[in-house]
Amino acid sequence: MQRIDLAPLLREAVTTPYSDMVTRSTGAAVRGRIEQAIAGTSHRTTQLDFTEVGLLDLSCADEVVAKLLLRVAVEEDHFVLLSGVTENHQDAIDHVLERHNLSVEALAVGDPAPRLLGVATPDVATAFHATQRLGAGDAGRLAAALGWTVERAADALQSLALRRLIRAAGGTYCPLPLP
Repeated sequence: MQRIDLAPLLREAVTTPYSDMVTRSTGAAVRGRIEQAIAGTSHRTTQLDFTEVGLLDLSCADEVVAKLLLRVAVEEDHFVLLSGVTENHQDAIDHVLERHNLSVEALAVGDPAPRLLGVATPDVATAFHATQRLGAGDAGRLAAALGWTVERAADALQSLALRRLIRAAGGTYCPLPLP
């Protein structure tokens, strides 16, 4: 997994000593650096680490998270997850993801398990949390664990895979690796 620490990247991209991500131009500069890093790696998963980021405004959340997810969506096999996300970061990220009808997996500060930010139906959210708990499996395993039909579980897993929240291969679904 490729890990990108956003605070040093921010300071490098805009030559500032601050760790606040504000203004659209700042977000675009940081996203450009992230895209360069992704293009130069063979890793299939990129972790964006927000641990040392202070303020994150809506314009930067839009540029760094939403637009990056939209760009990465055209690549067949690339996944993005967030870590070190605070409650304030989550508010901005959730807002912009909902506007773009996107979702992302995030590890919040102090949480042992990932959470889902952005858009998700109740079935997709339930399947996401169950997949995190159960690990790799197929629709039958998820259906049995949740008391759902196999078709309902398969639909939820397919939605998770299309949103790049889990990996799908040959009928098996796997949660993204965690840092």
